[in-house]
Amino acid sequence: MTSVRERPPALFAGATRWWVRLLPWAVAFVLSVALLPTTVVVLTADYGLNGAVASTLAVAQAAPLLLAVVRPLAAWYVIFVADVVGALALLTVHFDERLLWPFPPMQIVGYIGLCLALGLREQRRTLLLVWLATVAANVGMEFVVPDGMSGDGTLLTILSGVALLLGGVIRERQEVKRRLAEQETISEAERGRRTLLEERARIARELHDVVAHHMSVITVQADTAEYRLASLSPPVREEFTSIAATARDSLAEMRRLLGVLRNEEAQGELVPQPGLAEIGQLVKATARTGAPVDFTRCDTSRYAEVPEAVGLSAYRIVQEALANVVRHAPGAVTHVSLSVPPPADGEGGPRLTVLVVNDPPPEPPARPLETGGTGHGLVGMRERVRLVSGTLDVGPLSDGGFRVAAHLPLIQEDFT
Repeated sequence: MTSVRERPPALFAGATRWWVRLLPWAVAFVLSVALLPTTVVVLTADYGLNGAVASTLAVAQAAPLLLAVVRPLAAWYVIFVADVVGALALLTVHFDERLLWPFPPMQIVGYIGLCLALGLREQRRTLLLVWLATVAANVGMEFVVPDGMSGDGTLLTILSGVALLLGGVIRERQEVKRRLAEQETISEAERGRRTLLEERARIARELHDVVAHHMSVITVQADTAEYRLASLSPPVREEFTSIAATARDSLAEMRRLLGVLRNEEAQGELVPQPGLAEIGQLVKATARTGAPVDFTRCDTSRYAEVPEAVGLSAYRIVQEALANVVRHAPGAVTHVSLSVPPPADGEGGPRLTVLVVNDPPPEPPARPLETGGTGHGLVGMRERVRLVSGTLDVGPLSDGGFRVAAHLPLIQEDFT
């Protein structure tokens, strides 16, 4: 009849409202204050019990109700024994046959309150054992009931069973709600983690295509060097042959390692990946859906090369931002711009700034355009920005719009 799980500090201790947390203490205090003097008076005046004995029984039967708020099972041990001893003590005195025996009304009220506290705290097995102990005590009292007097054990058996059942039902219902809330929290975290892993896998596949292209170019150039450059000495030819072999081995190893990231649905990603040049087409495609979008392109010709990873990241960030506008702010005016502002002090080299800002929608959508999304689109943006050592700034605007700003480092051409 003990519970192995960790008990909370008090009944309803996890409630959000302060008065709910104080309610068990208030009820226990009122019961104790009301039952303790009433028990003393009734046992001495009506039943004729000795005052000292009556006071001792009253304290043992009423005071532990305060303990029931924190440890109801321990309080039950004390009160149950005190009630049985009190019933036996009443056999030593003569009282009116109309009075209840073995348990006076005050003991019944206190015991029912205790059973309700037990139901709110303990498991089914403990509650069943408590009720069986109550039944056994009532049945045992039937064998010693005084002549001409009928016991009230049946009343206590029924009422205690109802209180235990009611408290147990309330407790299990709250437990189910708590577990559902925990499961929803866990599911949300798992969805976020899965979205993050899927986005990382997608980035890895795209980088595989980018790096594979460069590795293939290195292999071809090293293999054809002896045919394109006739004046190569034998040691240099051997060096180019070694470079080609190493490049082929590295390419094969990379494909083996990243091959597990490809699946039947990812075959379309074998085509060349988009970059800065395709952002204009992306904006035009979005505008054809009815969303007003303007695009401001920067001049990157002064840079020898925009890294393909940076171009791909910029494209995907604009793609996700425009998709979010279509889903969550249909009809909103959107501004897309690419710029390379002068680097600030301590910022290092130049950075490509990708800015997507949308105004509030002309009117709230009647219903969401997409109900099955994961809600983790920003996860992919952050991963892509982190990949190229950039920074990302996203958030709502004061007028109801939304802003996405990514700063991606570029490689400046060396004119020296």
